[in-house]
Amino acid sequence: MEVILLERVGRLGQMGDVVRVKDGFARNFLLPKGKALRATKENRSRFETMKTELEARNLEQRGEAQKVGEKLDGQNFTVLRQAAEGGQLYGSVSPRDIATLVIAKGFKIDRNQITLNTPIKTIGLHKVPIALHPEVEVAVMVAVARNEDEAARLVRGEDITVARTEEQEAQAEALANAESFFDPEAAAAKRGEEEAEKPAEAGK
Repeated sequence: MEVILLERVGRLGQMGDVVRVKDGFARNFLLPKGKALRATKENRSRFETMKTELEARNLEQRGEAQKVGEKLDGQNFTVLRQAAEGGQLYGSVSPRDIATLVIAKGFKIDRNQITLNTPIKTIGLHKVPIALHPEVEVAVMVAVARNEDEAARLVRGEDITVARTEEQEAQAEALANAESFFDPEAAAAKRGEEEAEKPAEAGK
C-alpha cells in the first residue's frame, strides 16, 4: 500500500513522503495512529492543505519533546528481579515495565515510545532508547539487579557477574583444598587394602 507520511517515521521517510509499506503495517499502525494517509488523489490534495498546520504542530511537539528530553536523557532507573547464578532473569523486563518507572518519576511518556527491540533478560546496566518525538530520541540507563546493593554497584560501573564468578572460584578452590586434605587418608586406606590382598595372591 502507498501512503503519505504525516510526520517523520524512522526508516520510512519524512513528512510528505509517499512510501510503499506492507498493508498490515499501514492498517494496524500508520493509519490508526494518524501517522499517514492512503496515497489517493484526494488525500494528496488534502495533504497540501494540511501541510502548514502539520508543520506547525510538528514544531510545537518537537519543542516540547526536547524540553522533556533534556531532563530525561541519561537518567538512571533500577529494576529488581530474581535471576539465576549466570545472570539470566527468571522472566524479563519489558517496555511496559520501563515506561512505568519513567512515569513514576514524573515524566509523561507512552510505553510505545520505549524503543526496546527485545525485552531485557539479563542482569546488568542496559541503555534504553526512548523516542519522545520522531525527531527527538534520548536514552536512559536501566540497572537490572537482584537487590539494591547490586544495582548501586552496577551504576558505579562494577561488573557484578565477574565479582560473582571470583566468589565462586574462591569457593571451588576452598572445596578443592578440603578434598586434597582428606585425600591422603583415602589414599592410605586404599594402600592398606592393596597390601592386604598381596599375601593372598602370594599363597596361590
